[in-house]
Amino acid sequence: MNGRFMKLLAGASLIFSLSACTNAPETSQEAGTSETEDLVRTTQYGQVKGTEENGVEVYYGIPYGKEPVDDLRWEAPQDPEAWDDIKDVTHKEEVALQAASTTNEEGETVVEAAGSTDCLNLDVYTTAEAKDKPVLVYIHGGNNQTGSSFEIPGYDMVEKDDLVYVSVNYRLGLLGFNNLPALLDDENKTGNFAMLDLAKALEWVKHNIEQFGGDPDNVTVSGFSAGGRDVMAMLISPTFEGLFDKAIAFSGGMTIADEDASIKKIAETIAPLAVEDKKADNEEEAAEWLMSDNKEVRDYLYSIDSDRLVKLFPNAGIRMAKFPHLYNDGIVIPKEGFDSDYVNDVPVMMVTGSEEFTMFGGFDPSIEKMKDPDAARKFIAQYGGDFYRIFNTQLSAEKMSDTYKSNIYLCQINYGDRNSDHPIDGLGSFHGIFVPAISPTQNNYSESYDFTEAGYVDMSKDLNEYLASFVKDGIPVSSSAGTDWTPWTVKDPKTLVLDAKGEKGEARMEDVSTTNEAIIEAIEDDRLDDTDKKAIISTIMNGRWFSNDLDQHFNTPGLW
Repeated sequence: MNGRFMKLLAGASLIFSLSACTNAPETSQEAGTSETEDLVRTTQYGQVKGTEENGVEVYYGIPYGKEPVDDLRWEAPQDPEAWDDIKDVTHKEEVALQAASTTNEEGETVVEAAGSTDCLNLDVYTTAEAKDKPVLVYIHGGNNQTGSSFEIPGYDMVEKDDLVYVSVNYRLGLLGFNNLPALLDDENKTGNFAMLDLAKALEWVKHNIEQFGGDPDNVTVSGFSAGGRDVMAMLISPTFEGLFDKAIAFSGGMTIADEDASIKKIAETIAPLAVEDKKADNEEEAAEWLMSDNKEVRDYLYSIDSDRLVKLFPNAGIRMAKFPHLYNDGIVIPKEGFDSDYVNDVPVMMVTGSEEFTMFGGFDPSIEKMKDPDAARKFIAQYGGDFYRIFNTQLSAEKMSDTYKSNIYLCQINYGDRNSDHPIDGLGSFHGIFVPAISPTQNNYSESYDFTEAGYVDMSKDLNEYLASFVKDGIPVSSSAGTDWTPWTVKDPKTLVLDAKGEKGEARMEDVSTTNEAIIEAIEDDRLDDTDKKAIISTIMNGRWFSNDLDQHFNTPGLW
């Protein structure tokens, strides 16, 4: 693998790796911004003073909730304390507490905790003259374990797409998702604490965004990866009723965790700490004790240092069994999950890359030991990509078709894939291929790959026009693309496909549908070495969001 390729992987993987967004961020002042006396806005809790860069005002880390510590660690978010003085929000706050991988002097990888528990805050990007602008709220990725609101800055979208942009921080890992019975009671009925945080943030937007030039009655909630899954869960959650008017899921898909299976997995994961703290003689006894509903367990869980908790789960790599979250608790998420009849029926857009699994499966160290590593990577890109892309878009649309009345728009980005005029070596149309399009000024990818190529830039113009139009009124239109993006329906299952031919972007409506059964049949017929194929199916593609049918067909052991 060449150096440019490895640098791209390192940059792109920030959105889901343990090292995601944990370094102290550069402040806007350090970046050479200016500040004026009129950068003061009023919120319901007090006034805030922001900063300005190239005509875009930014207000970093505005509190929407009280720091969730002590008795509030696993409780619904509370209002922040009001303040009398003008709060300085010109500097980026610390990321939410999360695991971070570092390298020690011996060259060994060490997992540490980084960030702060004081994380219930959000960033607002706007302009001085903004008034009644559509609002785009963004939920960052990182498997609900890592990441931060800085993942996609709002400078470019505010300037080019004529909107107000809000990016949200929320509780991560076991601090954001923990459904052990001892933590729940008649008043505190859900372990989906991070989802409660996001609802609280959206309530803040409804009550305050007008002061920043936004229209509180025209709010689009969006998210990438884990954030996209959170957005999809919001569509079936009564907790989010009336809190948004449109939704965009970038690489999201419908995934929740079974409540009972999650309790067992979390107890088993915390068990070593309980043994270490002499609460049980062995891990089996500790897990049984942790699953009991009593005050002693509750007091112990609250006594565990937060740094120890966030380091317990490894990076999940789109495997719910590695870190269960989004529980079907019957409170935030219906017991029936995505089979529920309840729906927050708003226009929705779902976006995917065509080969997103390369980021997760294409770099497994076992590939180098296979008989034909290059063929193995192509196998993973093709079939893993097909499973993942329809999971992110088509399969969700099909599930929604019986109960959903609003328009559903599907988009697939082919730029970078094996059939594109602009293939990206080893990664294809990867998980995050859209990021440099909507945030070209600041993103994790631009130093590693030339996303200033004319074809990508022209495609990006089309994508941004569609997105800006959708955020404005729920109908995606692009004059530059010259293609009508029509809603997906069962009778006309068309997806907008974006790519570039030479220096020009290309937008076309196409039926790119397939089925898991058809992908499995193609896998059976593929001429990859049988040993390599078996290893990929049973150790690399297994247990993923999209792999239930694959695992059942090949009788792959479950990871739960």
